[in-house]
Amino acid sequence: MGKLSTHVLDTMHGVPAQGVHIDLYLVQDGQRQLLGHATTNHDGRCDQPLLHGPAFVSGVYELVFHAGDYFAGRGVQVPEPRFVDEVALRFGVADAAQSYHVPLLVTPWTWSTYRGS
Repeated sequence: MGKLSTHVLDTMHGVPAQGVHIDLYLVQDGQRQLLGHATTNHDGRCDQPLLHGPAFVSGVYELVFHAGDYFAGRGVQVPEPRFVDEVALRFGVADAAQSYHVPLLVTPWTWSTYRGS
């Protein structure tokens, strides 16, 4: 059985991003359905998969990372409105029997992602 997981790396400070709040949505017919929330631990990861087992199905998902709040909590001074605030990653899961790892590399000015293993 597949699963969905993530982690967040603070590439400004060169550390795992601890305490980033994440919202997970399922997107159907253009509408988002909130499936849950998570917060990253000391290693920038969630303590358990975001989805696994029968709850993890093929479809379109969106992860929303509250990166701006994380950097503000670290005391990073950036102009308002924040250039990078909430990072929304919308992606498709074609085969829910596989594992999907969706990491976020982020600074207050840029972000990137990839499908990890």
